[in-house]
Amino acid sequence: MRFRPCIDLHQGKVKQIVGGSLSDHDADAVRTNFESTRSAEWYARRYRRDGLTGGHIIQLGSGNQDAARAALAAWPGGMQLGGGVTADNAVQWLDAGAAAVIVTSWVFYNGRVDMQRLKHLTDRIGPRQLVLDLSCRRKENEYYVVTDRWQTFTREKVTHELLDRLAPYCCEYLIHAVDVEGRCQGIETALVELLGHWDGLPVTYAGGIHNQAAIDTIGRLGCGRIDFTVGSALDIFGGCRLRYSELALQYSGRDVGD
Repeated sequence: MRFRPCIDLHQGKVKQIVGGSLSDHDADAVRTNFESTRSAEWYARRYRRDGLTGGHIIQLGSGNQDAARAALAAWPGGMQLGGGVTADNAVQWLDAGAAAVIVTSWVFYNGRVDMQRLKHLTDRIGPRQLVLDLSCRRKENEYYVVTDRWQTFTREKVTHELLDRLAPYCCEYLIHAVDVEGRCQGIETALVELLGHWDGLPVTYAGGIHNQAAIDTIGRLGCGRIDFTVGSALDIFGGCRLRYSELALQYSGRDVGD
């Protein structure tokens, strides 16, 4: 169980945004918990200093490429890159320093997994450099993959069968629990338990982590196999419930400075 750091970019700035509030059509709908005065590069350098690998940089909309490239240059091979990734630009992001690219909407196309697109992407970059983002929302007591800034429900449910079917084409899964993302009100325990009972590729969970008890619950329900990322509750993102330096020390095994 590892702590995976994150850098969420919106309009070129490091921000923490409430999940599901981001829209391409209504800028006023976006709910921002935090906007950093520090650059994406600063965060990447911090993660590099502390030896935290496998974190992710997510571009939330347009206007983030310069900041993303600066962060990747600061920690080459140390972070994954998501947001707007397609078969046409995936190699460019890998060449810019991404350890892997993260993809949702381009693969989950027209409400289903487009296996032709997925195979084409895997043929270009290989499964070891592809992370599939299965971020999801609850509907009728089941979790469905959502796309297009987490606004559009696909017909694909997050199940062990889906995880098994996609596993040959990627190296791991990133899964945001969108309904609790950015709210600091608790995790989706049913989703964590579902993921914890699947014994396959590495999985990183994000959404609603607000204190150490939530992390302990992920460890228990996830059988120690699920990694996690923390956003709005973390002190380096304006939070007051969890300290970055403590998580980095506890879940990396390295000496970490304040």
